[in-house]
Amino acid sequence: RSLDPILGVFTGVLAYYLYETHPRTAMPEELRLKSLLSWKYAQWQKEREQKLLGTGDEHIDWQAIASSVEVEGTDKGSQK
Repeated sequence: RSLDPILGVFTGVLAYYLYETHPRTAMPEELRLKSLLSWKYAQWQKEREQKLLGTGDEHIDWQAIASSVEVEGTDKGSQK
């Protein structure tokens, strides 16, 4: 009962490995799953690094936002 899912996953992984490496159906190296996963991982790392360093397109000036909120707060206080 509990071995059936494990056997299914193992069979699927083995079948895909044989599909990619069999000489008759072999794909070029750049289209194999390993190279596609490494490319996607490198792309994700680059986006994450840009986000963490703040060098992305969406730069937010928090000081300007805070000062505008303070100005709006003082304007509302003076209108009462």
